[in-house]
Amino acid sequence: DIGPMKKAEKRVRDQGKLLRDGAEPLISEEVVMMKEKQGIPQRPLNMLIPVGVMISMMPVVLFISGKGHIMKGSGSMAVLWSVISGLVVAAVAYRAQGIMSTKELTDTFMKGVGGMIPLAVLMMLAFAIGDICDVLGTGAYLAQAVKSTLPSEIIPALVFTVSSVIAFSTGTSWGTFAIMIPIGIPMVSLIGLNPALITAAVLGGGVFGDHCSPISDTTIISSMASATDHIDHVRTQIPYALIAGGGAVVLFLVFGTFF
Repeated sequence: DIGPMKKAEKRVRDQGKLLRDGAEPLISEEVVMMKEKQGIPQRPLNMLIPVGVMISMMPVVLFISGKGHIMKGSGSMAVLWSVISGLVVAAVAYRAQGIMSTKELTDTFMKGVGGMIPLAVLMMLAFAIGDICDVLGTGAYLAQAVKSTLPSEIIPALVFTVSSVIAFSTGTSWGTFAIMIPIGIPMVSLIGLNPALITAAVLGGGVFGDHCSPISDTTIISSMASATDHIDHVRTQIPYALIAGGGAVVLFLVFGTFF
C-alpha cells in the first residue's frame, strides 16, 4: 500500500482506529455504531436469502418495466423494488424466527433511512453542480480548448487527459462520453486516427475522472457503503488511480505513435 491508504492501515494496526480523529463518516453514527444483538442463532441464510431475493429481482423488474425487453427497463425502478423486496423478505424472516420484534424492525429501518440522509443531500448537491457545469458549457469549453492543430501521435493521450479532466470536474462519466465522443469521432476521419483508440481514450478518461471525482455518485456511494469520511476515501484512492492513469497515458502515446 502507498500514500494515505498505507497511513490508514498502519493506524488501524497500531491503534485499532478505523477512522482518523476528526473524520466524519458519510453515514449516520447511529448506523455505524449499531451493536450486534446477543442471544440469537447465527444462520447464514438469514443474510443470503434476502440478498439473493434482492439480486434476483433486478432482472425481473427490468423485464417488467421494459415490457419484455430487459435492456429497455428502468434501472432506478429495478433498484428500488429489488431493495424493497429484500427488506420485506428479511423482515418477515426475522419476525417469524423471533429474532426481532415489529418495533425493533421499524426502529432499525428508520435508523437506516436516517443514515442515508447525508448521502441524499450530497447527491443532490453533486447533481446540482453537474447541472451547473452543463448549463455553463464547462465540458464543451474544455474540449474546444484542445482542438487546435496538434501532432496526431499525441491526440489519443490528449483525448484521454481531457476526458479525465471533464469527468473529474463534472463528476459524471456518461456526461463526459456525451461531450467527447462527438468531438473525438470526427477527428478520426479528419486526421486519420484509429477509431478504436480514440473511443478507448474517451471511455477510459471518463471512467478515470469519474472514479477520482469527489462529486461523482459512485465515489459518494463508495464512501457511504464503507462508512468512511468522504474526502479520506478520495485521498486514499487517488494515488492508485493516478498510477493506472499515468500508465494509460504512456500506452496511448505508444499506440498513437505506432498504430
